[in-house]
Amino acid sequence: MCVQYLTTVNVDWVKTHFDLILPSSATHDVFPTYPGPIVLKSHNTECAAIGLARFGLLPSWAKDENFGRKTYNARVETVAEKPSYKRAWAKRHYALALADAFYEPCYESGKAVRTGIRQTNGEPMAIASIWDTWTDSESGELIVSFSMLTINADNHSVMKRFHKSEDEKRTVVPLRPELFNDWLNATPESAKALLQLDSIPDLSFA
Repeated sequence: MCVQYLTTVNVDWVKTHFDLILPSSATHDVFPTYPGPIVLKSHNTECAAIGLARFGLLPSWAKDENFGRKTYNARVETVAEKPSYKRAWAKRHYALALADAFYEPCYESGKAVRTGIRQTNGEPMAIASIWDTWTDSESGELIVSFSMLTINADNHSVMKRFHKSEDEKRTVVPLRPELFNDWLNATPESAKALLQLDSIPDLSFA
């Protein structure tokens, strides 16, 4: 489960892959409730957009913002049924969270060691996510938030090395660049087909 990641600051990479301008942000080391840049697409206008969204999805019925502290990851196996996520999934609210690295605990030394995972080629990552909107009942503020999707990583050469030995191995899904548009345009059926280990580019960690 990814509870922390580092947002990208690579403006040129974002422009090249999405023809969008990366928004500025004072926050680069992101935890749940912090803002990070995501790319999404309007299925009405067919236009892509980029903006800062809160890490930790807030469904429309959430009582308060703290709800997002427990919805930062969504399991692909149950995303279509879980109350927190099913609306976003059904409405094709698919997004890409832009990151230079994400962090997981490695226990191979016998202790939990915070470890950064990056693309082997050094480029940023676009992590498959879902988004939704929530309105603050007191201020009227409209908040866009997101959750990263996770899949089983038992057979991934890098990601199976994280978390405690007795825990299920899971990973978020950075997508290969040729799949970016497929994800943003996906249907619930095609989205699940994209959330596979072979959709992930080569990863490494130090």
